[in-house]
Amino acid sequence: MGQASSDARVVLETRSVTKRYELEGGIRVDALRGADIAIREGEMVTIMGPSGSGKSTLMHIVGLLDRPTSGEVVLDGRDVSRLAPNELAALRNRHIGFVFQAFNLLSRTSALANVELPLVYAGVSGAERTRRARSALERVGLGNRTGHLPSQLSGGQQQRVAIARALVNDPSIVLADEPTGNLDSRSGIEVMAVLQELNSQGITVILVTHDDRVARHAKRIIRVFDGRIREDAPVADRIVAAHEMAALPPEDATG
Repeated sequence: MGQASSDARVVLETRSVTKRYELEGGIRVDALRGADIAIREGEMVTIMGPSGSGKSTLMHIVGLLDRPTSGEVVLDGRDVSRLAPNELAALRNRHIGFVFQAFNLLSRTSALANVELPLVYAGVSGAERTRRARSALERVGLGNRTGHLPSQLSGGQQQRVAIARALVNDPSIVLADEPTGNLDSRSGIEVMAVLQELNSQGITVILVTHDDRVARHAKRIIRVFDGRIREDAPVADRIVAAHEMAALPPEDATG
């Protein structure tokens, strides 16, 4: 899998970002204290930190789900940190695909219809929705599961449906928050293999995790502690999920 070039353009950047929460009783919590990160096109990066480190706050800000108290968030060269909520929502829909730990699939809706949902909100016509959703499911190896309900799929397959849904709007960035947190070890390897394959195709992938083994599937780890960036370094011993899958006993394989 190729590394992103050091001269690749920066697609997402935070500059001196802070986030302060005002709680009852005049209590102030500084969740971020001057975070500076830069993510280049085609990178696979992990944001890592323990509970309470500011990791989740940073994820919400780079995912345009929240705005900083101060500092700048720059997406494709544009400062988006002061945009109105509806403007941020439009940018999220175009640029960022989200994958969450809990899958967030509609239980009574087929895999195909779950993947079509973002396109429904975007006003895409029915035939085009179906074509793009089928294509996205094929990209994650589920082209033969389009009519299955979530209850008819394994946990790993459900997460791959969620990844397909994240891809269906052709985002430049996939943001995966604890994507293996609800999965057994083999399903987790399958999901990381899909994310690494998408990254090899040029999609920028941001992982958010507290798990060191999951983090090492990325090319670079940004470590957050007490609201500050404590380390930002390449992964020396990167895990390749395809190699992990090849080493699994055949009898452990799932469909």
